[in-house]
Amino acid sequence: MVRRGLSPFSELRERLAAVHQGLDRRVEGRYPSEVQPLVDDLNALLEHRDQTVRRAIAKAGDLAHALKTPLAVLAHEAEVADGAGQGELAVMRQQVERMRRQMDYHLAHARAAASGAAPGAHCVVLPSAEGLARTLLRLHADRPSTSSGRAAHGEARGLAIQVDVDETHAVRVEREDLDEMLGNLLDNACKSARSRIAIASVETGGDIAITVDDDGPGLDASMRDAVLQRGVRADEAAPGSGLGLAIVRDLAELYLGSITLSASPSGGLRARLQLPSRRPGPDRDGIR
Repeated sequence: MVRRGLSPFSELRERLAAVHQGLDRRVEGRYPSEVQPLVDDLNALLEHRDQTVRRAIAKAGDLAHALKTPLAVLAHEAEVADGAGQGELAVMRQQVERMRRQMDYHLAHARAAASGAAPGAHCVVLPSAEGLARTLLRLHADRPSTSSGRAAHGEARGLAIQVDVDETHAVRVEREDLDEMLGNLLDNACKSARSRIAIASVETGGDIAITVDDDGPGLDASMRDAVLQRGVRADEAAPGSGLGLAIVRDLAELYLGSITLSASPSGGLRARLQLPSRRPGPDRDGIR
């Protein structure tokens, strides 16, 4: 009788664990009359937090749109002036780019802080990996084409990105934040690679580890921790503000993950992004 009396609390504990793990956004089920009001209040609190998070994310998006448009206009005008021989305006273009990267950094941080606090955030890794591979090859090759398999090739540079990500691997991260992290890692790999990049995933414990390898010159071991800090670039002669890997590190940590750099089996650099796994049930969200 005691076990039967306590069974609703065991079910409630399991439902709360599902919310904590990002599998559900609310506590499902019906409970004894003494417990149901508490469950209803908890679900109302979760719904209120969801609404607050959605408003915060929408505000961040509105701010990004409001700032990016004038910055893009300034960058375009500086480029036109530079092309007309007014080289002194090149400094303005550099500063506009620096402002844009700073804005991206802080907006991504604010968005992820809000998203990471919301239960139920999750996405499948493969669509992000394949979509970013196609996009970045268009940016890094003059005449890109995409093959029919899970490899994409940029013909002009002979650049190739091999995608070997398990279609069932999902992480407890908002899709746009996963895109931000993988996009930065793949962009860095495209800049460094001689001809090949590989992105793969593996499940390890309760996490999904995503690795990005390139066959470029690599990075000295003494620099690997330093480049994960804000404002530090491995190649000080290269354009950019040194925020790309710092964004990846901050976003990963907000989602209780991590990013590490090491030597790649391909001879270049390996970036290993580890994020909490989203293990769906057989009927949740159509993910298997």
